[in-house]
Amino acid sequence: MKDFYTLTDLRNWKEETPPIRLGVFGDPIAHSLSPKMQNAALMACGKEMRYAAFHILPNELSEALMLLPSRGFVGINLTMPHKLSAVEFVDELEPFARDVGAINTIKIEGDRTIGSNTDGPGFARAVREEFSVELRDLRILLLGAGGGTGRAIAQQCAVEGCKHLVLMNRDFSKAENLAKRLGAEAVEWRENELRAAIANTDLIVNATSLGMKGTDPEMISASWIEPYLMVFDTVYTATRTLLIEAAINSGARSANGRSLLLHQGALAFEKWCEREAPVEVMRAALSR
Repeated sequence: MKDFYTLTDLRNWKEETPPIRLGVFGDPIAHSLSPKMQNAALMACGKEMRYAAFHILPNELSEALMLLPSRGFVGINLTMPHKLSAVEFVDELEPFARDVGAINTIKIEGDRTIGSNTDGPGFARAVREEFSVELRDLRILLLGAGGGTGRAIAQQCAVEGCKHLVLMNRDFSKAENLAKRLGAEAVEWRENELRAAIANTDLIVNATSLGMKGTDPEMISASWIEPYLMVFDTVYTATRTLLIEAAINSGARSANGRSLLLHQGALAFEKWCEREAPVEVMRAALSR
C-alpha cells in the first residue's frame, strides 16, 4: 500500500489485497495519522479491508467523491480543506452535520453518499477524557469559528448547553453569524478583547491551523494563561505547539488534538462497520 494515493489513482483504480475500502481525503495529507489508527482497528476486528490516505486537491473533490461507490468504498474521512465544501457533493446529510454545515465522515450505501460529522461528539468525548468535565459545566472560548472543525465544536458546545460560549475568528463576520445562530457571543480577535475573554473562561480551544508549522506565530502569551485554565489545541504535531507550551509553562492543564482524532475516528469507525470501535487499540496505534 502506498503512503498516499491521488485522484489519478482513483480514476485508474487497481484492486489490492486486502482491498482498500476506507480512507481520508486532504490537502496536505502526508501528516495524517488516521491510516495507522484505522488500520489497527480494522485488523483487530478481523475486517478484510484497509484504510488509505488520498491527496485530493480542492478542485478534485467532487470527482473523487463521485468515483468512490464504483470503486467499492465503504466510507471516507475528510480533513482540511474539504469539510465545508464536501457538503454540497453528498446525497444526504445527517441532522447534526446539516446544522454544522460541515462533514468529516461519509458512509457509502450502494450508490448513495451520506455525510456526517463526528468532530463535535468526538470533541465532547475528548474533553471528558482529558479533563474529567462535561461541556455543559464550562465557559468556553473558541478560537477559529470559521472552519469545519471550529463550527462542529461550537455546535456541540451549544447542543450540550455550555455555560457561556465565546467565538473568535480572524474574519469576524464568520464568528458573528455563527454566534447569532447558536446564541453565543462573538468577539473581535484583538489583544485587549482576547485577554478579557480569557479572564472569563474555563476552557480555551484552538480550532485554527496555527501551530501546524514550526514557524507559526505565538497565539496566546503564557502570561495570559492562569493555572486554573484548561487548554485544548486541536492541532496535533510531533512536537508541542506554542499554545500547549504556554499552557504547560503556566501550570494549566492541556491536551492536543490526538484525543480528538482518536474519538472522532472511533465514531466514524462505528458508522462504517456498525460495531463498537476498539478504542484502546486505536489509542495504542496513535501512541506508536
